[in-house]
Amino acid sequence: MEVNNGQTISMFERISRVLFIIMGALITAIGLEAVLIPNDIIDGGITGISILLSHLTGFSLSFYLFILNIPFVFIGYKVLGKSFAFSSVIGITFLSIATSLLHHIPTIISGDTMLVAVLGGIMIGLGVGIVLRKGGALDGTEILAILIAKKFPLSVGEVIMSINVLIFSFAMLIYGLRGALCSAIAYFIAMKVIDMVQTGFDESKNIMIISNNSRRIGDAIQTRLGRGVTYVIGEEGQTNERVEIVLCVINRLEEPELRTLIKTIDINAFIAINGIVEVRQY
Repeated sequence: MEVNNGQTISMFERISRVLFIIMGALITAIGLEAVLIPNDIIDGGITGISILLSHLTGFSLSFYLFILNIPFVFIGYKVLGKSFAFSSVIGITFLSIATSLLHHIPTIISGDTMLVAVLGGIMIGLGVGIVLRKGGALDGTEILAILIAKKFPLSVGEVIMSINVLIFSFAMLIYGLRGALCSAIAYFIAMKVIDMVQTGFDESKNIMIISNNSRRIGDAIQTRLGRGVTYVIGEEGQTNERVEIVLCVINRLEEPELRTLIKTIDINAFIAINGIVEVRQY
């Protein structure tokens, strides 16, 4: 048994995590070797640097992926802990092995660079997203960005963006403007897919409703949507009148029905909706 942040992780969960990380690394490797690289399109971050170095030096991509990422795993061990480092070593190792074994795999698609960028971005995002969801990483860029942001007045997002602007600018010298732009598009799509995989397609939303008919709305939510609600007593800022706030958590597919439900009861109701990364019940 493994203990992570005070929680005991069973052997089944550990094996499941490793298998998912291997699967994510394999999907990423296919996206690189069978979609992006044969069409002169690169990814961002350390992976993008590895592709460029492999192109310039003739050494294998797997070599650079492993060599350039491993130092950041040791840094991540100090910043994010042993579990992250373990998962990342597995992911990076299998990504390196997979890119080496799949180096001569037939190209899935070629010719239409925009379609290549879209498909490659989706595959890279899916693979990396799976690994991130299981607590690991396939690219050390985020770790590097965290360290730089601590020493300079920049956000992590700004550092990552700056790094990738440099990478894609250099790619333009090798692959031309079209290749660099398609690389940027593929990276953008990959980031969006990663977000979807990490939050899940069943993304939850936190709903706050202020209405003079709060009890009717709460009852309707429980009856129609089958969701539990919580009532919180508040005070209106201007009039100091007592108000009753309805709180509940729904998934994003239920949001349209919730809006319709509230509108039929109180068209003047105030609704605040916030995205939730994860919901757990212990």
